[in-house]
Amino acid sequence: MRGGGLLLSVTRRLSRHFATDSAPLKKTPLYDFHVAHGGKMVPFAGWSMPIQYADSIMDSTVNCRANGSLFDVAHMCGLSLYGRDAVPFLETLVIADLAGLKAGTGSLTVFTNENGGAIDDSVVTKVKDDHIYLVVNAGCRDKDLAHIGAHLESYKKKGGDVSWHIHDERALLALQGPLAAPTLQLLTKDDLSKMYFSDFKMLDINGFACYLTRTGYTGEDGFEISVPAENAVDLAKAILEKSEGKVRLTGLGARDSLRLEAGLCLYGNDMEQHITPVEAGLSWAIGKRRRAEGGFLGAQVILKQLEEGPKIRRVGFFSQGPPPRSHSEITDASGEKIGEVTSGGFSPCLKKNIAMGYVKSGLHKPGTEAKILVRGKQYDAVVTKMPFVPTKYYKPPK
Repeated sequence: MRGGGLLLSVTRRLSRHFATDSAPLKKTPLYDFHVAHGGKMVPFAGWSMPIQYADSIMDSTVNCRANGSLFDVAHMCGLSLYGRDAVPFLETLVIADLAGLKAGTGSLTVFTNENGGAIDDSVVTKVKDDHIYLVVNAGCRDKDLAHIGAHLESYKKKGGDVSWHIHDERALLALQGPLAAPTLQLLTKDDLSKMYFSDFKMLDINGFACYLTRTGYTGEDGFEISVPAENAVDLAKAILEKSEGKVRLTGLGARDSLRLEAGLCLYGNDMEQHITPVEAGLSWAIGKRRRAEGGFLGAQVILKQLEEGPKIRRVGFFSQGPPPRSHSEITDASGEKIGEVTSGGFSPCLKKNIAMGYVKSGLHKPGTEAKILVRGKQYDAVVTKMPFVPTKYYKPPK
């Protein structure tokens, strides 16, 4: 697939997140930096963001896995919860066992509604017992903050000791790929080899007071760096300089290709208000204590699914023909509809079509053959395990 074709495919996947109203687009602190470096800016979740730079999405995706990428993710919303009851309060809204986390560690979690559906997914960190730090998706910011805020006020009226702060004074960068750690190590005195996947630390990077989480959205080792907004451009310049050009500025296009290859959900495509964490294949994020006690919104629905199994399941596919698109119909060999694609495209690293979607339980096992409808024609597909590209998270030696 040529670079232009991949751009079109990615643009379709992200299209529901593009701004459609006439409201002025917000700009991150790196906006001028992107434009100066040839960033192709597009409206995304109310922000003007780079979808790519001079190199193609194909080349950017491959370079991230071979060397490294620097992404501006300052459109996402970081916030902190403080107080004696920060942990028990947030546990009423998410599926994670926050009480069981060690200080300075985190986990992927899901905010659920009363029906067990996903309001948003988030990486949440227990900084310490009375401080929780989390990042929510840009497109979900308004509804997430309204949801958290309403429950926060109710909780406080009952005597709960919890407050919050939205980190609009900070920007967020994501440094991903095999050169992420060696490059960042040149800018800090702290030993990053002692930080493992999902670990969190407050430290100085290039002289700036940062929040550092060893995580990302690519399947590669890497970091998300919360930095004071006024220092964001200088930090980006320092990272690119220290990598001697091997780490490249990378846009939303390659970021989406990378997360799809890693089998990760994009909220609004692969997870929505009517999809539960169990159906989305995120049962592992529901801690053992939470399974026993519940205590979060929609727990009755989710715990029942854990016991009996869900009716639909998120699966991965390899397919023939043109790359599958969101909402492409999935059928069995007889032509009966069994599900729908939620994300699909051409994999720059595997050089073949990949997709994820939801199918009826029982038809979700790897090796199950199916058909995917693209442009009015059916093409062969087979269910496969995810991630499509092996993940390289930095974990402690066993």
